[in-house]
Amino acid sequence: MAELYKNYNEAVLQSGDPKAADIVLSNMATVLNRIFMVVKDTFVFSAYHKAIREPFDYYMFAQDYIRPLINFRDSYVGNISVFNEMEEKLRQGDNVILISNHQTEADPAVIALLLESTNPYIGEGVTYIAGDRVVTDPLCKPFSMGRNLLCVYSKKHMNDDPELVDMKRRANTRSLKEMAKLLRSESEIIWIAPSGGRDRPDPVTNEWLPAPFDASAVDNMRRLMEHAGHPAHIYPVALLCHNIMPPPVKVEKEIGERRMIAFHGTGLSIAPPINYDKICDDCANPEEAKVAYSQALYDSVNQQYNVLRSAIHGKHGLEASTAAISLSQPWQ
Repeated sequence: MAELYKNYNEAVLQSGDPKAADIVLSNMATVLNRIFMVVKDTFVFSAYHKAIREPFDYYMFAQDYIRPLINFRDSYVGNISVFNEMEEKLRQGDNVILISNHQTEADPAVIALLLESTNPYIGEGVTYIAGDRVVTDPLCKPFSMGRNLLCVYSKKHMNDDPELVDMKRRANTRSLKEMAKLLRSESEIIWIAPSGGRDRPDPVTNEWLPAPFDASAVDNMRRLMEHAGHPAHIYPVALLCHNIMPPPVKVEKEIGERRMIAFHGTGLSIAPPINYDKICDDCANPEEAKVAYSQALYDSVNQQYNVLRSAIHGKHGLEASTAAISLSQPWQ
């Protein structure tokens, strides 16, 4: 907690906001109070968790905490027009699946903050498929309580404790049923990172790239969507925000990772839906089709990520836009 306070304080001071010291004191007092509360009276997440907005608004609590870490002058949104089209589809009753890379614990807040001025309906409405660490780490819990979540156990941590494997599999089955139920309703938007965890830097080049997708995870979402009985669309989404809250270099088994925090530009981009039939029309069998479709989504995420990286890390700003990915700063 002392290290968290120190790192958050240094990061917010980097912003140059004249009220930085007051922001740090207010936000950290609230964070420590909420962490104390979930430790004192253990909060247990159900398979499907609906964001708690009252009597305490955990959603805005997370937004207010992450907001001072984002350098909006060096942040960008790719294809805001596609987000607008997607919102219109949602309002018409269609379902949406967002296939995305995953970089930090702050991803949900970053998405909502970058869309806050144009598409708050999307930011508040997303249901995130969340790994078990998101709902078990005492520091994460208060932030997770403000999001719509489908709680699952990641493959990366499935065998951490052999005695818990069966319990984790049963829990994942319950979450899968909740997901199917959710998609049978209308106007649902579900975010999933098919890599099964956060991106990590390359051990040799130290370069950050989207982690490879698990084709089975993508295919499971596609089949659930198709059997839901409502029009649905799968969009590839790219996130670049690892600087503000990078994960440990390696996947850790133990709860309680160090929180490194910084003030930095972030990026979010979306591309038009990718049609399964068009991608897989010439595939010889279902297995080949599954891999081809997952790869098409991954390639799109990578393409968008490279544009965001050029804009933010390459300092090219809006000029990094391409014919396929138009960058903007809608909060300006």
